[in-house]
Amino acid sequence: MNQQLELLETKVAFQEMTIEELNQMVVKLQADISKLKEQLMLLSQKLQATQTSNIANLSEETPPPHY
Repeated sequence: MNQQLELLETKVAFQEMTIEELNQMVVKLQADISKLKEQLMLLSQKLQATQTSNIANLSEETPPPHY
């Protein structure tokens, strides 16, 4: 009976340690994801700022050939 109790206590202690390690990993990964989202937003804004439109203004358009 004592041996079974010790075995269960050992397993619980190992599980608690594993859960804490996994929790720390989740916190770190969440921080990494937040940083990556911020960088992606900045890159998207820069890309949109440098992107030019392929459609000319009406004043720059040449009239169609039937005019």
